[in-house]
Parts: sequence; structure tokens; C-alpha cells
Amino acid sequence: MTRKTHASTLTTPIYTGELDNTPVGDLLLAASDKGLVAVEWKNAHNEFDNYLQRFSHSVTSNRSITNRFAEELSEYFSRKRRRFTFPIDWSYMREFQRRVLLITYRIPYGQTRTYGEIAKQLGNEHFSRAVGRAQAVNPMPLVIPCHRVIGRDGGLHGYGGGQGLQTKEWLLKMEGALLT
Repeated sequence: MTRKTHASTLTTPIYTGELDNTPVGDLLLAASDKGLVAVEWKNAHNEFDNYLQRFSHSVTSNRSITNRFAEELSEYFSRKRRRFTFPIDWSYMREFQRRVLLITYRIPYGQTRTYGEIAKQLGNEHFSRAVGRAQAVNPMPLVIPCHRVIGRDGGLHGYGGGQGLQTKEWLLKMEGALLT
């Protein structure tokens, strides 16, 4: 499938860096000159590399650029930050995914929403599965908090990062959205 994005017309590089020793594992970060582009677990580095290669940009390691993102993520894990203030480069996403993830991004710390609630915000309550698919390919888990999206039954359904549902549960407990 060919992927068309506004980002493919850009010529700026993508910068990468790392954040190690978080409570959910070691992370890889990618940013453009406009903001954060991707977050991925280090053990999924092949998926991370493949995602970045789709955009035909040069990719270069530059921790001085990714450090501000790493600092805020560290503060989040230390419970010193509930909201990220760095910019996000939304241009690397398809339109529907961007709409879903913008709604997800606005879910407050310590709260949850169902796939159906997000679908209703999009204007069609029958979009729940499409919302789930957009969440499944979220390029910035943790920052765009797909872990805060749950099933209509209140259960935890699907999480591709870290240790899967165990990581989703840990994040929700850390934020106080689930009782221990």
C-alpha cells in the first residue's frame, strides 16, 4: 500500500535518540524540526527503523535534539509531569489516524475513554473498530496516550508496546486510572 503524506515532500532530516531505564523499558525517540515523530520500545527497533524509512528522509542520531522529549518523558515516569509541552509533528500521519489520535492526545492524565466514545467524537459511533486500528499504529505511545483507551466493558483491550496489556495496566495504575 502506498502511503501519501505531507511529510514525504519535506527535506528535513529525522533525528533519533534514546531514553533508557524507564519503568516500562528502554525507548527510541524520533523527531523532526517540527516536533516529536515517533516513540518505540527499543526491543522493536526494526519496526521503528521501518516506520522512519517510509518517509524518505535522512535519519541521523542526535540526542541534543531528542533530549527535550526524553526529559519530559522521564518526568512523566517520575510522576512530575501529567502533560507534555513539547511539539508533535502530526504531518507523518494519515488524516483519519490524525483525527483519532488528536482526540486521544486530549484524554487527561488519569482518565480513560472507550473506543466507542472516541468514535462518537468523530461523528459515527460505528467507527469503534477503525478507532482501534488507528490506536494500534499510534507512532507515539505514551505521549499520545492510547493506553487510556479501553473497551466499552471497562476492560483493557490491546496494547502493542512494552509487555502489551501488562504495560497498559501499569501505566493506568501509575496515573491513578485503575485501582491497584
